[in-house]
Amino acid sequence: MDGDTDGAIRVFQELQQKDPQSSLGYLLEAQSVWWKIYYTTADLLDPDVFDVAKLDSSPLDSHFSDLLKGAIERAETHIQAREDVARNNLYEGMAYALDARLAGLRGKDLAAARSGKKMRTYLMLAVELDPNLVDTELGLGNYNYFIDTLPPAIKLLRILGNVPGGDKDLGLRQIQHASEAGDLTKGEARFYLAKNYSGDGEKQYKKALELFLGLARDYPHNPLWKLLVADMRNRLGDTRTADELYREVAKQTYGMATEAEHAVHLAARDGYLRRHPADKTME
Repeated sequence: MDGDTDGAIRVFQELQQKDPQSSLGYLLEAQSVWWKIYYTTADLLDPDVFDVAKLDSSPLDSHFSDLLKGAIERAETHIQAREDVARNNLYEGMAYALDARLAGLRGKDLAAARSGKKMRTYLMLAVELDPNLVDTELGLGNYNYFIDTLPPAIKLLRILGNVPGGDKDLGLRQIQHASEAGDLTKGEARFYLAKNYSGDGEKQYKKALELFLGLARDYPHNPLWKLLVADMRNRLGDTRTADELYREVAKQTYGMATEAEHAVHLAARDGYLRRHPADKTME
């Protein structure tokens, strides 16, 4: 959550080497790769998380798919051997969740729903076997929220495809719980909860602002959080503070090389120039 995706990937690859039969290292590297794809292809200022990609593909797609395949195969091996079955159902469910997230990022609602259905099956099994696996609630909460807020036409196709329904309010409560008590998912749950609150369906910008302020405090090296604080200030009508933050973030990330910093720099410039298109001083 501090924005150093390459550093995170190095740690997770070390985990793969130390425990090559475990899904976890592959799963967490895939999660980091998803963030790299998000930074390099998405509109970071869009209040949604899904359907915000500016590009339909990424050079990282093949590696992402390979990591998910590796995670799923290892989880299945442990499940078939009756080894730590609850946690390996969690890992397999999280792998399908990442697959759904990539499809959703690109506006492929039906593909996201299909992967989400698989995710839901594994996470429900995991929590049935071990009710203390709070990490299941991020995936289940996102599923409930996403499915319940699909456009009506897509909802009809969901019914025809036998994809279980969702419950938006339950989804928000589940994501909230994961953000408070999750192990692997706490930080991301806060991100998704804030994004849901800032979306058109909720427009609870004060709640989103508090969550982004908390992320900025806890992960001070990731400029994304300060950028999203600026966006919430703007949506709340505090445009002067928003402009100051946009300029501050753009200056802080100018010339930076990482995906996170470069993407946030461009988004900060865009956020400021949307309000001041004639201003030529923004680098």
